[in-house]
Amino acid sequence: MKYVVLLGDGMADEQVNELAGKTPLQIAATPNMDYLAANGVIGMARTIPEGLPPGSDVGNLSILGYDPRKYYNGRSPLEAVSMGVDLGENDVAFRCNLVTLSEHGEYEEKTLIDYSSGDISTQEARELIEEIDKRLGNNIIHFYTGIGFKNLLVWEGGPERSDLTPPHDIPGRLIAEYLPKGEGHETIISLMKESNKFLPIHPVNLKRIKESHLPATSIWLWGQGKKQALPRFFDKYGLTGSVISAVDVIKGIGICAGLEVIEVEGATGNIHTNFRGKVMAAMDELRKGKDFVYIHVDAPDEAVHQGELANKVRAIEEVDKMLAELLKGLSQFKDYKIMLLPDHPTLMRTRTHSSNPVPFVIYTNGINTNNKITSYNEETAEQSDLIISKGHELMDYFIKAF
Repeated sequence: MKYVVLLGDGMADEQVNELAGKTPLQIAATPNMDYLAANGVIGMARTIPEGLPPGSDVGNLSILGYDPRKYYNGRSPLEAVSMGVDLGENDVAFRCNLVTLSEHGEYEEKTLIDYSSGDISTQEARELIEEIDKRLGNNIIHFYTGIGFKNLLVWEGGPERSDLTPPHDIPGRLIAEYLPKGEGHETIISLMKESNKFLPIHPVNLKRIKESHLPATSIWLWGQGKKQALPRFFDKYGLTGSVISAVDVIKGIGICAGLEVIEVEGATGNIHTNFRGKVMAAMDELRKGKDFVYIHVDAPDEAVHQGELANKVRAIEEVDKMLAELLKGLSQFKDYKIMLLPDHPTLMRTRTHSSNPVPFVIYTNGINTNNKITSYNEETAEQSDLIISKGHELMDYFIKAF
């Protein structure tokens, strides 16, 4: 049996006024998702346990079968693993976004213009992070380059209980209310403020402004945590597997779970990613003998954070095309299962994540469920009697049921 999970990050949503009261999943052309719903098993799963942040870290831990209440220890340690940064027992990792703040006024009076500095490139980010580490790093604080705007700070003996806000939660808002609070907040704010003194005039940013791109004018720290360990996926399920994603936190979860991380050329994590390349890489892994492949697609989520409704719909349709390719490729195997779902809803209304349950559908070749449901979306899934209230039990259901 071959097992494939196709995860469209943040695909689920609420009804949207601009879509005549429909959700993006209801509006998007998704014939292959609908085929799965009509011929598979559809239901709802609560991937975000009560009291935990509704992020991709928590959601994907759940879906891969790891109870976040037991194993979640912050987003950044997982990203550190993916980046090859070895955390010591006393190290605390922080996500270090390169963000664009408004130009005038004191730091507290500024507005968050963009959480990604206009999707700054990794090469540009590398130059800025090197300068940041040179100016702000010391014997206990170090900065590391990640992918694009997503970078890392490691603080030996740093605070774990700071109250930090993800910047993608506050687009267009004054930052004063969302500045760090709690343990270590003075140092964290100081680092952010100091970066704002020299980043706006760095040559990388002056060039970006000249080319009509948003500059990276400040760092923004969040998602802190210490080194994490997970039981091996193989030990839990007896399956060899691979993870395909452009996102460090998903790669980090995969590495910690003992899954092989597959790099795909052109995988960006946004609407311009190599959708088809991810499918081809997944099929290669299965043909090589892997039992399980986990394909993560970040594009729907990123579109919402940017406030791009049309791109969210387009991203969902691209995921549906991936599903068509997967179904075609999987037909070479005698037995296979595929599960489609988001990790959490990402709402156009708020431009951020929600803890609400997500719709999932599982299709097993050779089994006709004779469903009366003819489409995959939030409404049809809510009509199902199948509810997985503990998201980390969904993987067991996927692998072992029917």
